[in-house]
Amino acid sequence: MPRIAGVDVPNEKRIDIALTRIYGIGLFRSREILASTRIEPNLRANKLTEDEVSRIAGIIESDYVVEGQLRRQLQQNIARLRDIRCYRGLRHIRGLPVRGQRTRTNARTRKGPKKTVAGKKSVKEMR
Repeated sequence: MPRIAGVDVPNEKRIDIALTRIYGIGLFRSREILASTRIEPNLRANKLTEDEVSRIAGIIESDYVVEGQLRRQLQQNIARLRDIRCYRGLRHIRGLPVRGQRTRTNARTRKGPKKTVAGKKSVKEMR
């Protein structure tokens, strides 16, 4: 398995698909990288030479933010929103959807499993 940007890319997959295993690189960016290094996208990852692997790694390292650095950057952005207490930051703090989705129903991914609250007792039941 070739190791690129600290990630073992799968041997048996085409290199354009295999590069998408790196966090921060999708199919479009993968093909963009391969075009700039002049490597055939249909080539299998295990057929790459050491020179080709190093060219791909060099391009990714110099031109793109990927893996740990990208994850850290995203966490810092969320922490900044929380610190300035803006609307999006408050939604992050409360664990609610951030991008305007409805919460009356749905939103179970962000809110977690249902927490049933006992209903109000009517006047008739209190007697």
